[in-house]
Amino acid sequence: MNSEIFVIGHTNPDTDSICSAIAYAELKKKITGGNYKAKRAGQINSETKFVLERFGVPAPSYQPDVRTQVKDVEIRKSPGVDGNISLKTAWSTMRQNSDVTLPIVDDQNHLVGLITVGDIAKSYMDVYDNKVLFTAKTPIKNIIDTLDGELVVGDENDYLSEGKVLVSAANPDLMEDYIEEGDLVILGNRYESQLSSIEMKAGCIIVCDGAAVSKSITIMAQNNQCIIIKSPYDTFTVSRLINQSMPISFFMSTKDLITFTSEDYIEDIQVVMAKKRHRHFPIIDKNGCYFGMISRRNLLGARKKKVILMDHNEKSQAVDGIEEAEILEIIDHHRLGSLETISPVFFRNQPLGCTSTIVYLMYKENNVEVEPQIAGLLCSAILSDTLVYRSPTCTEVDRTAAEELAKIANINVEKYAKEMFDAGSNLSSKSPEEIFYQDFKKFTAGDITFGVGQINSMSKEELEKIKDKLIPYMEKAHGDHGVAMLFFMLTNILESSTELLCRGHGARELAINAYRLDRNTENIYLPGVVSRKKQVIPALMFTLQHDS
Repeated sequence: MNSEIFVIGHTNPDTDSICSAIAYAELKKKITGGNYKAKRAGQINSETKFVLERFGVPAPSYQPDVRTQVKDVEIRKSPGVDGNISLKTAWSTMRQNSDVTLPIVDDQNHLVGLITVGDIAKSYMDVYDNKVLFTAKTPIKNIIDTLDGELVVGDENDYLSEGKVLVSAANPDLMEDYIEEGDLVILGNRYESQLSSIEMKAGCIIVCDGAAVSKSITIMAQNNQCIIIKSPYDTFTVSRLINQSMPISFFMSTKDLITFTSEDYIEDIQVVMAKKRHRHFPIIDKNGCYFGMISRRNLLGARKKKVILMDHNEKSQAVDGIEEAEILEIIDHHRLGSLETISPVFFRNQPLGCTSTIVYLMYKENNVEVEPQIAGLLCSAILSDTLVYRSPTCTEVDRTAAEELAKIANINVEKYAKEMFDAGSNLSSKSPEEIFYQDFKKFTAGDITFGVGQINSMSKEELEKIKDKLIPYMEKAHGDHGVAMLFFMLTNILESSTELLCRGHGARELAINAYRLDRNTENIYLPGVVSRKKQVIPALMFTLQHDS
């Protein structure tokens, strides 16, 4: 079973979202010893990439969806079998393991077919062809095993290729009219019958009742390349059992096999299962190899993925499938959003400038030492979110935390922050789409959903170039998201100002009303506005609620 607990930020992760997830996962491991793993729900931006590389920390793996998957279910690890095993062996395996379906695999463990109890029943009840053992290319080894026999003459690795099965119930003279070259003859201890069968070039004779085979018959069989198998069973029993020696590959289903992968989502495979009457379905792993079997009953024990949400508590910003996951904790510094949970959760929300500040406080509260790498990540996140203390969201707690962490990480705050922002604002080679989604979030006010993106730069000229790229792209983004309005903040860090781009019916009017600007304002320029969380979202929300 999957015991991982994902620590994950929002779908358009910024530096705080990624760094706080990594740091908090490490803290939880040290406190509880649990299997906590930092994940990301979106692509990492240039600034965050710089930070991770600077401190030698690998980026969290991508987790686009947290719906329950096949790998979250207790899969029946029924081993795959070789297609050459006999029907009798397959039946015994099924009874022993209480299986109704056996997966057949090749020597690379790739699934090649399936055989069910029903297939075995049909093979026994519906076959009246005395040539079927030859048609099925039945291995001699299977015949020996099925009849509890002993190989007297021949090679057990050989197989039946051409002929039919006969029972020597008549006298030798009469049998000579029936035996043809290559046939398999079931007979008793009569020397004359054994001799006649070999002379008629039978390919194999089965001597029943454990009767002895004379030396002369043995030599003659060797000279005529006739296989001799001795069985302790009587003629009737051998005749009844011999069809069970056929290889299951002859009866297995190979076309239109319904398989699932370990990465498939439960809600998707339930639809397929409901349309089919099969009791078990094979699971294929990511390498294309057979992994196990799953049934409808297994789905009843499916465990939801366990997640800890970092730096957000809005459903619109959360990873896909969050409504099906089990949320254990939420660590955030934003307003309370629309996310609902079934059970009570640990929810820590503080009015600070950065989620990483909260994580640092939790390290101190639990007396856990902050390692230099983690300190570097947390400090970077605080500097990024507070714009090096320039943002109105920045508190004295944030500043103190950043300075303490900088000492642990051995970095100069002003110098390092400039390098970090330069790396993050080097957007000239990026496409409008990459720029737009570098830091984009959705919000809901009543019945209205709107999106707000933001780019920070220390260069006025770069912001102008970005603006020229974004204006035409925002039309497409507005249609793609189906939101009422889109806004994009072009924030100048050095000047502590923002130009707000608007798209959608009523978006421009909303911004003008929110900031009490002149109706004839051409560009919406907002001096002193740098924080989306504290200066833009509240203003838009208040105006929307007031207008409604």
